Amino acid sequence: MNALFGGARVELDQTLKPVTPFGGMAIFAEFLRQIGWTEMLTMHWPFAYRSPNAIPPQQTLTAFLFAVLAGARRFTHAGLIRADLALRAALGMERCGGDDAMRAMFARFGLGEIQRLFRPLWSWMLQRLPQVVGGCTLDVDSTVFRRCGQQEGARRGYNPARRGGRSHHPLLAVLAEHHFILHAWLRPGDTTANSGVVQFLREAFALAEEAAAPIVQLRADCGFYGQELLQWLEERGTAYLIVARQTGRLLRYLQGIKSWQPIGHGEEVGEFTAAVGNWKTKRRFIVLRRIAKSDQAQPMLLDTPGYIYRVVVTNRTEAAEQVWRDYDGRAEVEQRLRELKDDLHADGFALRSFYGSEAAFLSVLCLYNLLGEFQRVTLPGSKWKQPATLRSQIFICGAILGRRGRHPVLYFSLSWGGLEQRKPLLDALLHWPLPIPPFLQRRHQNDTQAVPT
Repeated sequence: MNALFGGARVELDQTLKPVTPFGGMAIFAEFLRQIGWTEMLTMHWPFAYRSPNAIPPQQTLTAFLFAVLAGARRFTHAGLIRADLALRAALGMERCGGDDAMRAMFARFGLGEIQRLFRPLWSWMLQRLPQVVGGCTLDVDSTVFRRCGQQEGARRGYNPARRGGRSHHPLLAVLAEHHFILHAWLRPGDTTANSGVVQFLREAFALAEEAAAPIVQLRADCGFYGQELLQWLEERGTAYLIVARQTGRLLRYLQGIKSWQPIGHGEEVGEFTAAVGNWKTKRRFIVLRRIAKSDQAQPMLLDTPGYIYRVVVTNRTEAAEQVWRDYDGRAEVEQRLRELKDDLHADGFALRSFYGSEAAFLSVLCLYNLLGEFQRVTLPGSKWKQPATLRSQIFICGAILGRRGRHPVLYFSLSWGGLEQRKPLLDALLHWPLPIPPFLQRRHQNDTQAVPT
């Protein structure tokens, strides 16, 4: 053929050597080996195949995670790992199931299998997190997964991208300090944002307490604004920052604010205390107002036009400006949701079985959390990198599988940065002191104190 620019002659041929565009994933495979991923899956896997020729389901799940990491958007795309002999050699897989094997594996999951596998996995990952002095902040949010079939739980509900379309409506809780998905439910599409939120948070708080990662504050948007949640958090003694719905009665309270404190950038904060609706307890409301743009809707019940308002209900006692700035940090949970959907395509793996879809969804969340720890180990002190950034900068690297004596060798392409660019990551892994879980640290301290002098 002739080159597109310049017209130089280019010959096309083929090679018998296994070639992969994802040579950099060998580093992530080494990371999984270091943390004991295979042993953890084997210990808690909830079922077994009877056929002696079956591929171990732990390998099928791992192949699915690497396919998602490579950019698969659907189960059909996940079959690309099956043909990648070089990457399979780095993973130690003699055989690799395709998309049908992945679907069949997830289809075997029910509620019991999900609990027996993913609950221990989450406890294990939580125990590996660095401790936060003073406790953690939990951000709660929901999102919409569009569905175009007859999957269980896919129903008509809130769907801004496709009105009247079927969807699932997952609920997620994120530890803000770690970019860590603490807990998640896949729910039918016709549920509201706060449906079952108290039970959901009971499970999330229990997970955090088991791993000695106490939650001291919760942040949420107006979809979770309600008396039941506020009372439950107050009984626990947990601080909260939740956006209030701007009902007519709440807007009338806004009119009574006489003092507004400027905080810069044309924004002002005020506050009031009130028992709204049928509440029996007065609560503190903090209000932010800013000058509205010409295309922004403004409340019609207020006597001071030209402003837009945001209201947060809280049980914190600090200055209104500080509380509001702390709530602004909740914006990062929206970034976490975009990364899950745009980079790892968590909404793209659906089965007819509801629990099969939930198992695939939780697997993607597990991969997201593992990528977070991978960054803490290999890139300490650096800014958070999105999964797509890790894919383009580290995991995508042309490589050829060869041999040196009896040992397989994966040759990295220099034009993609080669091995030299990735050596610091490998060095960090190979010289990485495995972290001691907090509960083992406490046990060690107790044992030390108990030793007689």
